[in-house]
Amino acid sequence: MKITCGTDIIEVARIKESIENLGDTFLNKIYTPFEIEHCNSKKQMKYQHFAARFAAKEAIFKAISDLLQEKYEITWTDVQIVNNKQGKPQVEFLNKKFCTNIEQIDISLSHLKEYAIATCIIVAK
Repeated sequence: MKITCGTDIIEVARIKESIENLGDTFLNKIYTPFEIEHCNSKKQMKYQHFAARFAAKEAIFKAISDLLQEKYEITWTDVQIVNNKQGKPQVEFLNKKFCTNIEQIDISLSHLKEYAIATCIIVAK
């Protein structure tokens, strides 16, 4: 068994600026359609939600990096962050080829007006 961890923090303003300057080009490169819809539904808080999901994906990439043969095996949209019925964020891998040895994955997200942070823990074979 191997346990790996990844953490990331991002300034909400950086994500907001990228979305405002690059629009759909940025959104479609980083987020799945489900994530875009979810974050946009948060109205005034949408940029915090986009930033939290960006940080989540970065944290996942850091945690999973030792499990990959090549770092470009995984793309931004291979990973989707969803919330369960209780609102807890969960990770969905949309491209299963690189995660066959992952037994368990947990993620925690948090955001304030200016920052978003995420931590990911992976238990692998």
